[in-house]
Amino acid sequence: MDNCFILLAAGQSKRFKGPKHKQYISYKNKPLYEHSIIKAIESKLFSKIILVSNKKSINLKRFKNKIKLIRGGKERSDSSLLGIKFAKKLNARNVLIHDAARPNFSINLLKNLVKNLKKNKAVIPYINTPDSVKYKLRGNVYNLIREKVLNTQTPQAFRLRDIYELSKSNKKKVSDEATMFVERNLKVKFVKGENSNNKITYNSDIEKNNVKFGIGFDVHRLVPNKKLYLGGLKIKSKLGTLGHSDGDPVLHAITDAILGACGKGDIGQKFSDKSKKFKNIRSTILLKKVINEVNNANYSINNLDINIITQAPKISKYKNKMINIISQLCNLSKDQINIKGKTAEKLGVIGKEKAIACEVIASVNKYD
Repeated sequence: MDNCFILLAAGQSKRFKGPKHKQYISYKNKPLYEHSIIKAIESKLFSKIILVSNKKSINLKRFKNKIKLIRGGKERSDSSLLGIKFAKKLNARNVLIHDAARPNFSINLLKNLVKNLKKNKAVIPYINTPDSVKYKLRGNVYNLIREKVLNTQTPQAFRLRDIYELSKSNKKKVSDEATMFVERNLKVKFVKGENSNNKITYNSDIEKNNVKFGIGFDVHRLVPNKKLYLGGLKIKSKLGTLGHSDGDPVLHAITDAILGACGKGDIGQKFSDKSKKFKNIRSTILLKKVINEVNNANYSINNLDINIITQAPKISKYKNKMINIISQLCNLSKDQINIKGKTAEKLGVIGKEKAIACEVIASVNKYD
């Protein structure tokens, strides 16, 4: 196995405009460049992995000497040539050259590139553009056929001796190694790339982790001559919940969980039990008000996980109907809502059928 993986991470990230060069920012809980290294190692396709970087100190201890770190050049093409020269010293036969700014490629793509390199000197992944493309030349604008426009990606795979000779004689700044083959009209094998293999160029290309969580809990005493509402569903029962509103512990816990996830207080602040206007009000109305408020603040609910704790009635009988109601109230699909019925094993006030409780975890996303 004489394949070498060269990872270019020496760029200055001028367009990124972040607190540090983009290849070293934290992305999905790891430095950006590490994603590519990990995939190269896990693929088991490479006997040598070279990291080209201008960072003076970079911690590679976790990779246990599997990575060769070398200093990069001023331009991308300079760094690429330095990596290729080092691969030549290591007696590599083939090289895959990759930009650290593309962390989302798959191991299957690596396998496909190496496979096609057996019968080709250069193998380049591409995707077609979904956009209408124009080309401006000497003041004139031309329409291009987008089906014939190739957006090339990295990793790009080459026979080492061919890419070495081209890179050594190249005097131009090039944005990828395929450029040198195309300009000299040399044969290139183009293979289908991956839409997910996007390049992180600007700070806005980083998906911000805006997921937030909230916990809701409510408990109501069970008494005679009161209605029983659970999850917006009226349930036939000799006992009902005692409360200022309709006493629906499920919708109350959902409301509190959503408010908590969005940092908007709690149900008592929004709908005080001291206010007469909320006396006997349906909890469906209160939840709808909260849903409108959080949606207007650009929050979107990901999912609700609901535990209903009661000795009786048995929740399994009513679960699907409650999910239907909650999905309509919260504008969610049914698969975003999970309900579990729990008993108290006849312990305490719940086990003695004197109360019903509910706890909910809500996950939300904040959109700018």
